[in-house]
Amino acid sequence: VQLQASGGGLVQAGGSLRLTCAASGTIFSISDMAWYRRAPGKQRELVAVISSGGTPNYADSVKGRFTISRDNAKNTVYLQMNSLKPEDTFVYYCYAKVWGPGRGYDLWGQGTQVTVSS
Repeated sequence: VQLQASGGGLVQAGGSLRLTCAASGTIFSISDMAWYRRAPGKQRELVAVISSGGTPNYADSVKGRFTISRDNAKNTVYLQMNSLKPEDTFVYYCYAKVWGPGRGYDLWGQGTQVTVSS
């Protein structure tokens, strides 16, 4: 069971990017799915989380600009990032609590770089 993230890149301030993260393998269900971000040498911080029922929560720094969503049929979580600022420049990681045969997994994607130029 693994997570595969994609969609990062370089964008100018005020622009938009959409991150995608898909879980694959033998999956019975997925609980929370989330996006975190981390700058070099810093701790990872929560950006947004979405429950299995679709309830989102956001860090104050991204409220009104970022939208997290999920497609349970595709075991995929998305992060739509609008009105990007240079301070949104981080490596972004997806997370999912995945339930498979006999156990649960705390899975992390490989990280995708988002760079916002001023």
